[in-house]
Amino acid sequence: MRRDTFRRDGNWPSTWPSASITHLVGLVGSTVRVTLEIDAQIPDGAPDNVVRTVTENGRTLKFNTNSGFEAE
Repeated sequence: MRRDTFRRDGNWPSTWPSASITHLVGLVGSTVRVTLEIDAQIPDGAPDNVVRTVTENGRTLKFNTNSGFEAE
């Protein structure tokens, strides 16, 4: 599944567990891996406090430690 746009008022991520993932993990013998890739384009760059918060949250949630912010 792919979602190209996420608006601030959307609740799309919160609907995934009940709408999709729980149905898949409920199948006998299933193995389910969920991959989330976030690509945010921020014209003026992310403020330091946002970078820090997102990085700390990713670490807490045990996201891939090779991920991070890239300067363009």
